[in-house]
Amino acid sequence: MIDLQKLTIVSAREALKKGDFTARELTQACLDAIKHKDPEVHAFLEVFDDCLEQAEKANINLPLGGIPIALKDNMLVKGKIASAGSKILENYRATYDSTVVKKLKEAGAVIIGRTNCDEFAMGSSTENSAYGPTKNPIDPERVPGGSSGGSAAAVAAGMVLAAFGSDTGGSIRQPAAFTGIVGMKPTYGRVSRSGLIAMASSLDQIGPFAKTVEDAEMLYEVVKGQDPLDSTTLSDSSLANSSDVSFGKHGQNLLGKNGFTIGVPRDFFEGQLDKDVAENFEEAVKKFESLGYKIKNISLPLLKYSLAVYYILMPAEVSSNLARFDGVKYGLHVDGENSIDDYFKTRGAGFGREARRRIILGTYVLSSGYYDAYYGQAVNMKRAITEELRDAFKEVDLILTPSTPTPAFKFGEKSDPLSMYLADIFTVPGNISGCPSASVPSGFSGLPAQAGNLPLGLLLTADLGNEAAIFEAGKDFQK
Repeated sequence: MIDLQKLTIVSAREALKKGDFTARELTQACLDAIKHKDPEVHAFLEVFDDCLEQAEKANINLPLGGIPIALKDNMLVKGKIASAGSKILENYRATYDSTVVKKLKEAGAVIIGRTNCDEFAMGSSTENSAYGPTKNPIDPERVPGGSSGGSAAAVAAGMVLAAFGSDTGGSIRQPAAFTGIVGMKPTYGRVSRSGLIAMASSLDQIGPFAKTVEDAEMLYEVVKGQDPLDSTTLSDSSLANSSDVSFGKHGQNLLGKNGFTIGVPRDFFEGQLDKDVAENFEEAVKKFESLGYKIKNISLPLLKYSLAVYYILMPAEVSSNLARFDGVKYGLHVDGENSIDDYFKTRGAGFGREARRRIILGTYVLSSGYYDAYYGQAVNMKRAITEELRDAFKEVDLILTPSTPTPAFKFGEKSDPLSMYLADIFTVPGNISGCPSASVPSGFSGLPAQAGNLPLGLLLTADLGNEAAIFEAGKDFQK
């Protein structure tokens, strides 16, 4: 019997090559797990009907040959529905594969289905999905995080070996921390956004969920790279040769633990942490020291403004990106008395409360008379925060913080939108600056839960293009 809870991509590939089981048998094990577990968890919106056919054709000698992978419901798969967790796209079928899906298929992966998410990736709990919330498999009374909560829950529950999500302000790393798995946001532009339904184009980035840092690295290597369909993508050479973008202090020639410095910005997070999170973080710092890493306290005074900057820039882009959903070109259409009434009724029926809130907020900050006061100032502060982080990476190889200020919270606990937004306080700087960042499981809280204590995560952030530093330190920490 295949133990999906313990199986990783690395061990599955070895077993497939040794003939311990076939790709079809592995996929069937995932389908059985989904049938058994997903009625309670609700990680999936759809399981594709051609999974076993994909598995039969899979070439196990390819990098991801025969490995079942789930996708967040905002990534296009040709011929399949991609609703972005919204009623306005409930019946929209993609006419082409996103670049990430194309690369996964070329690597031999079995695309098993689409996972639940907050509507248009707007949320930190997956409670904003138009199709109902996803539950945390560790404790079903708690959220799995968001907006990629379905993908995180699918991996954490042992329904798939890996999944992909999108991260605009922490939507991969925060749910990874809440469910006890690895979640990574690459450098902005390292993974193509072609075929990703946009939320905020200058912040969105696709990345992997996995059980181990080693698996996450393998997934990243498959999907990264320049794409002519996305003008913001970066190649290895463009990163290495650019005067504005460096590989960090050790980047291409990591020495592992020797001479490796980790910066800890205590002024950024002290006083904001749950007691268990604070204690766990200090234990993690000691563990890195015991592994031979040098710990250096650093000051990043501008980082505290990241969340405020994010919640001006992101809604502004949301209001622009979601303007296309007008009931005319594609998606939901509701008849009104005239064309403008069609527009109002379609958007009123199709968008949920959080989507409408952000559209209104974004329209406001971009409006005449407020643009300079809000959006213009936020752009300037974004630049200053990015420069502060780039300067810090001249002194350290990585920046270390908790992934979240608290463990997973209960459903309905964050009914105030502002308290919900604070769940992303440590992850947002990675999106503001474009820096790569990953959440690595760091232990458990002491809080009681139905299925044991609650998972906690550790956030590793590196300089632009220096994913290698994250993988190096993350693998050391996990071992």
